Amino acid sequence: MRTRTPLDRFNLDIKSRDRVVEFGPGHNPTYRSNVLVEKYLDTNYHRSGDAKLYPHQVYYKEDAECTTFKDKEFDYSICIQVAEHAEHPDKFLNEQMRVAKRGYLETPSLIGEFLFPHESHKWVILDIDNKLIFYEKSKLPGNYLNNNYCELFLNYLPFQSIPYRLLWLTEGDLMINRYEWKDSIDYIINPEDEYYKSFFIKPWDRAMTEKIFPKRTFLQELRRCNKGVCHMVANELREKFNRHTPVPVTPDKIVNLEK
Repeated sequence: MRTRTPLDRFNLDIKSRDRVVEFGPGHNPTYRSNVLVEKYLDTNYHRSGDAKLYPHQVYYKEDAECTTFKDKEFDYSICIQVAEHAEHPDKFLNEQMRVAKRGYLETPSLIGEFLFPHESHKWVILDIDNKLIFYEKSKLPGNYLNNNYCELFLNYLPFQSIPYRLLWLTEGDLMINRYEWKDSIDYIINPEDEYYKSFFIKPWDRAMTEKIFPKRTFLQELRRCNKGVCHMVANELREKFNRHTPVPVTPDKIVNLEK
């Protein structure tokens, strides 16, 4: 079941003694992860750069849909910008529930996929009723191939614009789905139900819009903005003063990559 919606990947409910596995960390692994799982080490088709890891981490070359880990071997599972690539999302999600007690899933939202689409993304995903709704991208109407704005929205504004960064913290569901869970993940794949299906194939009316972005009072908005600013400042301070954190290296510099 869903437990909360973190502000971002630095706001996760991970305890100091938790053993953490990360699926598909790619070129940007989470420092807190102990074990990294990557299916492809010889191609960057599904990521933005060469796969990397920190010195304290172990790399396992395995298929995330069918790993050799024991049941509940990990306390926490991290999966950031990976589920949209999965060939079989049901197997992918079920495997995370099998090997971990709790976890965090992050994917592009439907709007995020439209603004900065990737050819390697097979699924578009919406968070509705605390469920992750997967819909095959090839079935969508409209242009989801043109990625002219990827540089602007992913590589420029997040580093140049404070208001844009604050938007990600206050209206995070605009671009991404952030889903922290315990015990189980609620999901639907290619829904036939007209209610869920309509969010992918029809123009959004006011009721649909407010379902994804519920109305808030002015006071709630102020609190949300204040929380976002405080979190953004904390991230900046952590980045500035945590000089002891090593730089991740490419896996070919580590000996035991496979289990």
